[in-house]
Amino acid sequence: MSILKEKKTSTRVFRTKRLLGVFILFTLIFTLVLGRLFYLMISNSNFYKTKALQQWTSQITVNAKRGRILDTNGNEFAVSVEAYRIDIDMNTLRQYLKIKGMSMSQLSNKLSSILNMSNDQVSNILYLKSPNGMPVKFATLARKIDKTQADRIDALKIQGFIISSDSKRFYRNNNFLASAMGYVNSDGNGVSGVELSYNKELSGIAGRKILETDNRGNPLPYEDSQYIPPVDGKDVVLTIDQTIQLYAEQAAQKALTDNKAKSVTITVMNPKTGAILAMVNKPDYDPNNPNGNKNQTGEQIAASWKNNAVQNTFEPGSIFKVVTSYAAMSENVVNDDTRFPDPGYAMVDGVRINEWNMVGFPSQTFQDIIKNSSNVGFVKLGVDLLGKDKLFKYINLFGFGQKTGVDLPGESKGIVRSTDKTNKVDLANISFGQGISVTAMQYLAAFNSVANGGTWIRPHIMKEIVHTDSTTNKQVVDTTYNNLGEKKILDPNTAGTLRTYLRKVVTDGVGSAAEVPGLDIAGKTGTAQKSSPNGGYAPGKYMSSFAGMAPASDPKITMLISIDEPDSNNYYAGATAAPVAKNLFNEIFNYMAIK
Repeated sequence: MSILKEKKTSTRVFRTKRLLGVFILFTLIFTLVLGRLFYLMISNSNFYKTKALQQWTSQITVNAKRGRILDTNGNEFAVSVEAYRIDIDMNTLRQYLKIKGMSMSQLSNKLSSILNMSNDQVSNILYLKSPNGMPVKFATLARKIDKTQADRIDALKIQGFIISSDSKRFYRNNNFLASAMGYVNSDGNGVSGVELSYNKELSGIAGRKILETDNRGNPLPYEDSQYIPPVDGKDVVLTIDQTIQLYAEQAAQKALTDNKAKSVTITVMNPKTGAILAMVNKPDYDPNNPNGNKNQTGEQIAASWKNNAVQNTFEPGSIFKVVTSYAAMSENVVNDDTRFPDPGYAMVDGVRINEWNMVGFPSQTFQDIIKNSSNVGFVKLGVDLLGKDKLFKYINLFGFGQKTGVDLPGESKGIVRSTDKTNKVDLANISFGQGISVTAMQYLAAFNSVANGGTWIRPHIMKEIVHTDSTTNKQVVDTTYNNLGEKKILDPNTAGTLRTYLRKVVTDGVGSAAEVPGLDIAGKTGTAQKSSPNGGYAPGKYMSSFAGMAPASDPKITMLISIDEPDSNNYYAGATAAPVAKNLFNEIFNYMAIK
């Protein structure tokens, strides 16, 4: 009996242990499942929520309408017109094509004829892959297409295509103000000019539309979509006056043709505010078609995009004598008794520097050397009377070798030698505007300080940022340009006296071709040799310029006209740039009188 009893006890213990083992195993499995659920539902829930949302929702970007670019009087230069875009839900499209038995190449043929794209271009989009080599989930097929094209795509009834509104940039006057205004790329972002400088303000904020979809990507009719409306871009009002810009455009084109020049740059400003009233570079381009035509080389197209007034540097020649003149007057190194003999050349450290007319002038006064634009006179002024330290003091004071901070992209800072690397011959050349490189913006900012009585003011092209209130439909000013950087750098009396000397340049001197009776124009011509890439100066290549202000007693308008490489048979600024200034001043002041 005891043996049987022991056997039963042993069997019971074994069963108990086996049940305990099963219980422990199930407990372990349950714990693992619970842990996994905790990991999926709690710890990593955001990741899987996102994955799920991606699978059952479709998100469409709703582009904001880009703001307009306007002139100072509200005339439209650049607007955004209605267009359409085609995006593709690639998973839905692949599934649809599989069901319908249609190949990607067959689809490509249909699309290319509608969108005016090659089969290869369409195929590259349809077979697009992500960086890891996997087919993409979403792709953009076309942007900025018109309604007819969008309707033809819609009529195909192919699942996976998402047609939504888009906008297309349109420049109302084609190449008008092109170099300063710039253009946008295929994504609607500014590439150059005002479009780039104020891209953030013009762009606005894109909206979103989120739809719940079925397993084929079709929107579920009983679900409400989430819609976040876009915020349209703001309008940028420029300081540019459309009428003055038109006069400058016409003047630049005529100067380009008449002088058989490489290029012409004209900038017109208000010297009291730093406002740019007109800015022209010829030849230019049409921002509606920035890539030019098949007859243009890549180099020509790139050159046409450049805003020479801001990005190009040039040796100013005799227009720089305005700076040397002010320095001499301010430092009291000249007076009415100072005389400048001129045999037609000056010798500096054994180097002969010729007068521009080769024969020289009779003994001249300080006013005479300005009026006659005497190189020899200014060599004496810079080397013998001023000296290196004093002249460079004013070069720095006027802001040369530094960016002005104009609100346009790509500004150059020019080239100014360091004083320790400037010898007497260098100093002699700099005194009359050779051996120093400036931009039109730098020069006009300096010239404006003489015109306005001594204040340096930052040039600018933006007047204000505005938007239209959706409730009242009235224009609201968000920002007014106020980054003027004003600083008093000149003595008003000395600047006023210098203006009277510059007036003589136009009435009795080398700038007489700019004279318009009754306008009291003051100015300075400049004819500078162009440097050669191989060193020295290129024979027969010049930059001819005229800097002017009117009326001299209280200037309302300043301008700088530069003609790059005019005909080598007639290149002096008095015969090329000054007549352009005469006509332009006359047109502007007639317009201002009427206005």
